[in-house]
Amino acid sequence: MDKQWFVVHTLTGQESKVRDGILKRVAIDEMADYIGEVIIPTEKVSEVKRGVRTTTTRKFFPGYVLVHIALYDENRQLIEKTWHFIKETTGVIGFVGGERPVPLPEEEVKVVLNQVEEKKEKVAPKVTYEVGETIKITDGPFVNLSGTVDEIDPERGRLKVSVAIFDRLVSVELEYWQVERA
Repeated sequence: MDKQWFVVHTLTGQESKVRDGILKRVAIDEMADYIGEVIIPTEKVSEVKRGVRTTTTRKFFPGYVLVHIALYDENRQLIEKTWHFIKETTGVIGFVGGERPVPLPEEEVKVVLNQVEEKKEKVAPKVTYEVGETIKITDGPFVNLSGTVDEIDPERGRLKVSVAIFDRLVSVELEYWQVERA
């Protein structure tokens, strides 16, 4: 049986519970031939609140889980056993696509899995800024000054900001966590 990737719609915030429930039941119900991986694509993000840096995990697709599953047989007929197995999992709303879900194209799955792999080690900033936006500096030698974002370097999590010091504009390079929206 060929397994394909499908998207399963879950109750918001129940993605991990659904993944764990499916994986536990696979062993109990002997469904390993039908169900493979169950993935929640995530990335790590950091933010600073009141001077404290925290790192959290953010889901790419909140409310959805990717499942590698044999849902159709060789004749493209729905396999009732796997259909009901997923539908009866606590927290599952259903398959994206309704009664006749369409598998994700392999290229799309590869892109998502590559994104997950790339972002596994990197911690991305939670907040993003735009050129021309006014910000307030919250840390460093220019604390409490306001400025305008000139350049953004999302790879390094840095901003170039124009700040008025002694009636002259000075370009300052700051990290995302050192500023907040004005």
